[in-house]
Amino acid sequence: MVRTEQLVQALGGRKSLKRRIGTLAELRETVRLGLPYSALESVREKLGLRVMEAAAAIHLPQRTVARRRREQRLQADESDRLVRLARVGVQAATVLGSDERAAAWLRRPNRALEGRAPLELLDSDLGAGQVEDLLGRIEHGIFS
Repeated sequence: MVRTEQLVQALGGRKSLKRRIGTLAELRETVRLGLPYSALESVREKLGLRVMEAAAAIHLPQRTVARRRREQRLQADESDRLVRLARVGVQAATVLGSDERAAAWLRRPNRALEGRAPLELLDSDLGAGQVEDLLGRIEHGIFS
């Protein structure tokens, strides 16, 4: 289970979010209003992702990424998908021991995911659930 403060830090913390967030309710309201573009940059940097890898994981076309960069704000649905990416990234880093290991694991094809890289599945809630379930099994020593 990812703690709120871990998730907030992955999104860039107070510096990026422009306010102190201590509860999931506060984070949920911030997401509804749209996260700042800098939150995408924070998650991307934490996981060592290229811009287009992060954009694909949150199902954001290249032109939309450029527009959001100019506007400096993501829409609510895009923010929700970014939180999903951050949540899985934090869980992977916790289970695997570091951000670097998590980034490598997210990119590597995995038999348990039908040969697909976990990062490829994060563009949907069902796919993210599969990745989170797999991380839970790894955490508990179940590798098949």
